Amino acid sequence: MQPIDWVVILAYLGSMIGLSVYLSRGQSNNEDYYVGGRNLPWLAIGISTMATQTSSNSFVGIPSWVALKQGGGWNWLQYELAVPLAIALVALLLLPFFRKLELVSVYEYLEFRFDALTRRALSALFLLSRSLGTGAGLYGASIVLSVCLDLDMEQTIILLGVAILIYDTIGGIAAVVWSDVIQMVILIAGLGICVGYAVVEVGGWSELFTHFPTERTAIIDPHHGFGDGSSTAFWGFLFGGLVLYVSYYGVDQSQVQRALSTKNPDETRLSLVMNGFLRLPLTCLYLLLGMALWGAYTHNLELQELINQAIAERGDPNFFVPVYVMEQIPPGLRSVIFAAILAAAMSSLDSSINSISAVTMRDFIEQWVKLDDRKTLFLSKVVTVIWGVIITLMALWISQMDGRDTLVEIVNKIGSVFYGPLLAAFLLGVLSRRVTGPAVLIGVGAGLGLNVFLWLALEHQIFWMWWNVTGCALSVGAAYAVAPFCGRASEEQTAKYTLAGTGALQKERPWLPVYLSLVGYFIVVIVLFVVWTATR
Repeated sequence: MQPIDWVVILAYLGSMIGLSVYLSRGQSNNEDYYVGGRNLPWLAIGISTMATQTSSNSFVGIPSWVALKQGGGWNWLQYELAVPLAIALVALLLLPFFRKLELVSVYEYLEFRFDALTRRALSALFLLSRSLGTGAGLYGASIVLSVCLDLDMEQTIILLGVAILIYDTIGGIAAVVWSDVIQMVILIAGLGICVGYAVVEVGGWSELFTHFPTERTAIIDPHHGFGDGSSTAFWGFLFGGLVLYVSYYGVDQSQVQRALSTKNPDETRLSLVMNGFLRLPLTCLYLLLGMALWGAYTHNLELQELINQAIAERGDPNFFVPVYVMEQIPPGLRSVIFAAILAAAMSSLDSSINSISAVTMRDFIEQWVKLDDRKTLFLSKVVTVIWGVIITLMALWISQMDGRDTLVEIVNKIGSVFYGPLLAAFLLGVLSRRVTGPAVLIGVGAGLGLNVFLWLALEHQIFWMWWNVTGCALSVGAAYAVAPFCGRASEEQTAKYTLAGTGALQKERPWLPVYLSLVGYFIVVIVLFVVWTATR
């Protein structure tokens, strides 16, 4: 890289750390550190949530899927289909209900509704799944820097892990949210520069759309994903995606923590609805980036050779984007794109590490160690450092995995093993008066065991998005099956901590038109995608 590139990137990193230091000055206790004193505006939280979802995994992985991956293309849009419907369900059933309970860790609810053992078991499950996913995210960000700095992957992971750890330890959730807002602006600018430069290089959009392979423009793959060999099955994306996103937005601490930081439940709803409508358009930007870079890749044979060589040497198609940027984008502009990818990485990794730290402190350490606010805040930052080291080690492990899967698939396969059973525990809590803690643990164990078996033994027979459904369904079914043998919940547990007992659904009536608009949006998108695929 040229000196101007280093100036831009270092200025960006320095400004983010400076912002984090500035916002951390108001921290006096763990509630400030983890939920911003419950005083963060919904618009900032909504943007922050979107920034987290537009991680470096997306910036690097989705374009390689659209342009190069065998069987890839526009069909990745199927992965976004269920988001509006999932948001409507989360807003109706879960998050406003949790917000009223003044939680810091969403898993506190499980102790209120069931018992302490259930809370800690599910918290531990979250820590395992989220740390693996965050390790994959760190690996994705390191792909960029390894090309940029000409370092080994292992060296890059360690370097970036340390940099993010410093930033995250200084700032709490307020710093995470407000830095994410800035990072979203940088991200959109980087996407725009990269897409615009590639489109001009190939002669404009008309030239690009004329030559982009027709088979890659199909959105809907009508297969079901059970033994038919499809890795992009529509029905798997629809039903599996619905379970995954309800779990992701509704019971994953890395997302719920923001919703718990709003001023009131109505602002929680607004931040959710914003994401329900805008996530698909944001993903379309990555699709356009993949198309534009495909055009540059096929238009320039010298560039094609360099990209193919980088992919062959490292066994990973995700080197497609960084090699293009290094070879084709001029100094100065190049640094903005790398800053955008770094922004995407930081916006997802800082919030994940902060949420892991929050769960560790709230659900474990604070239950056994009683300290004053100042010492507890200091200990929280120590825990953040420890988790940062663990996640860096996980990223090193992920870097040794087989490169045949794109990075985005790896991250979502990890999530698909855990998301269904995690969601089942909360659904059993809010919807059922019959099930108790021991039954939940048996059910979750059964669902998790099934998903691990499917990954190890039937990965190529059953599309991985279905694991979300199988894990959730078996967890619920097994819990109900053993419930008669596991005792009864107390009157207080069912009266205060179920939707039926509290009458919480009645309070959602003013928001039903908004939720129905999300459902309508969901239906319109599916119809448009089906018509496009049928008539292209």
